Amino acid sequence: MNTDPIADYLTRIRNAANAGLRVVDIPASNLKKEITKILFDQGYILSYKFEENKIQDNIKIALKYDKETKQSIIKKIQRISKPGLRKYANATEMPRVLNGLGIAIVSTSKGVMTNKKAVQENVGGEVLCYVY
Repeated sequence: MNTDPIADYLTRIRNAANAGLRVVDIPASNLKKEITKILFDQGYILSYKFEENKIQDNIKIALKYDKETKQSIIKKIQRISKPGLRKYANATEMPRVLNGLGIAIVSTSKGVMTNKKAVQENVGGEVLCYVY
């Protein structure tokens, strides 16, 4: 049993990017699906596919790399709110990642969204992770 499935999700992506893998398989959950959609919309991953199995659904994520340098687009992906210490921010205190160049993924009452969208919607929530 995994005590922090979101940290496991982020670690699998980080490890696959560091190893230069094109595709990574991750066990699915609704929260992980929403985070994957955000990463795709923000241009951090190439594509994704949700696969349904009888036992456990999977997410196949195709990672994105720079054409010239062959480096991963995701420089850092870091878990912020942990099971032992939750981090919350309201709309006025929303974190800026890398001076606005990165994103923070936030779980709000209106769903999972980026920090910029949370400020536009004027909602706060749990800061799940930083990506840049």
